Amino acid sequence: MEARAIVKHVRIAPRKAQQVVDLVRGKQVDEALAILKYVPRAGAVIVEKLIKSAAANAENNHNMNRDQLFVAEIYANQGPTMKRFRPRAMGRATTILKRTSHIGVVLKEK
Repeated sequence: MEARAIVKHVRIAPRKAQQVVDLVRGKQVDEALAILKYVPRAGAVIVEKLIKSAAANAENNHNMNRDQLFVAEIYANQGPTMKRFRPRAMGRATTILKRTSHIGVVLKEK
């Protein structure tokens, strides 16, 4: 049995989110939350909230034991990119890419 949680269109670049995601892949849920509590990155708050949501889904929807849960899969994929323009010298413009992420987690029971 597995429990999932997905958050889409998060305003963080996928490259930055992947650095946080790689820290908790394969860990027990409580251990992963303890690690994320002390990681000084913006993505840590988002991933922590997502893992808590997946754990709640596992307990309430699938009657799984929280102590047995571990992070089986976790990913941070690229979402749609917002394009903005900034004026530059001599009447030109430069694009600014504001990237978004889709982050998902799958918890399984040992």
